[in-house]
Amino acid sequence: MDIVRPYRQADEAACLRLFDGNTPAFFSPDERDDFRRFLGAHALDWHYQVIEREGRIVACGGHAIGRDGESAELCWGMVDRGLQGTGLGRLLTRARLRAAQAVPGVRRIRLDTSQHTQGFYARFGFEVERVVPDGYDAGLDRWEMVLVLAAASSPPDAG
Repeated sequence: MDIVRPYRQADEAACLRLFDGNTPAFFSPDERDDFRRFLGAHALDWHYQVIEREGRIVACGGHAIGRDGESAELCWGMVDRGLQGTGLGRLLTRARLRAAQAVPGVRRIRLDTSQHTQGFYARFGFEVERVVPDGYDAGLDRWEMVLVLAAASSPPDAG
């Protein structure tokens, strides 16, 4: 059974292992220090979540509310490389979208991702705003996407 729960500082090493397992395909090695700093300084404040399966962290990701109070930004989402394609990404994304949408006043959700996962997020209704070739690293483009929320609706479900 998969349990979605808030991130705890004790989860740091497991989340770093997830990052390492997704490098360099989905993250640039140069981003590791940024992720480690995020876990130490911001994860507890940024509504970061993990998915635990049989006592093991198999996915993590979160969101932050923008200064304008009308937008949320998904951050640092990842799934154990060996478990990708099993529904964990959908479970994590739905949990993140529900949590962001539950914040009064949030009207849009933003994220940046690579060319490898932009199609996944498009199935949830995210639309491309901008593409930056090699935006993360050579051969790893940055896709900036947004999901505009309809008033009083549930987040799209990418079945």
